Amino acid sequence: MWPDIPFEEWEETGNALHMWLQIAGKFRMAQTPWINHSWQAAFYVTARGLTSGLIPSSQGVSYSIDFDFIDQAAVIHASMGQSAHIALKAQSVADFHSAFLAALADLGAPTQMHGAPNEVADAIPFAQQTTPVAYDAQAAKRFWEALVQVDRVFSTFRTSYLGKVSPVHLFWGSLDLAVTRFSGRPAPMHPGGIPNLPDDVTQEAYSHEVSSAGFWAGGGGIDHAAFYSYAYPTPAGFSDAPLSHPDAYFHSDLGEFILPYDSVRDAQDPDAVLLTFLSETYEAAATTGAWPRDGLECAVGKPGRVRSL
Repeated sequence: MWPDIPFEEWEETGNALHMWLQIAGKFRMAQTPWINHSWQAAFYVTARGLTSGLIPSSQGVSYSIDFDFIDQAAVIHASMGQSAHIALKAQSVADFHSAFLAALADLGAPTQMHGAPNEVADAIPFAQQTTPVAYDAQAAKRFWEALVQVDRVFSTFRTSYLGKVSPVHLFWGSLDLAVTRFSGRPAPMHPGGIPNLPDDVTQEAYSHEVSSAGFWAGGGGIDHAAFYSYAYPTPAGFSDAPLSHPDAYFHSDLGEFILPYDSVRDAQDPDAVLLTFLSETYEAAATTGAWPRDGLECAVGKPGRVRSL
């Protein structure tokens, strides 16, 4: 149920998928009204891959974009009944970008959107990334299978908080699946400085105190799949909080707690190990940050059972 996703087999495919999801995300961002913390731009895990959800347009037609890792296609659906398919295969980013814009045009969808990636150091415009990129369909499928398991556990963790909490969603800027809890208090203005991301986007995203946890499949300073958890602002003593799993640690360069994916995958009870990491790192943020916790926390939700008042 928890697939093996070795970084060396995933890296090139991950780089390609990162850019392709950014292209699709740019279309969603160009059409969807802004929601707090950029939640209007994210993707969501499905039983076949990832979806944008419904994307409105000024023309009265709505769209959705699905990355299907079973049929290995990016599928654009229009609410008028038409659809367009783009194969997920070895190709350049420029080729995918061109095919994506052509598919939008065939569906009568708007094609004007920002043409370069965010949150990467070298933001080469998509149309200029002409070098062919390798794509391993099985590696992509294993990545999605991991997301299915992570989404399930993150969604369980999400139910035990009555305060403001994000959906479980994938941000295409950094290609990570995340869930975020909020204390309800404003935060100091974030300094920004994320590569190729406007500071006002970052500052709006971190306008309030957060304890955020997530998963990514490697890269960005760690060459293996891992779970992370951080607090913003980072309270004094947060990095020293004890965690029960021997493989969990605080990565001083990233400013986050890290738990390797394989430490969860290889455990006798992966769900329990991951839930413990999520709970302990939230506890560290809430305790060292002196969050006003009365009325924010509750028992984990159960199917078919109304929450007690």
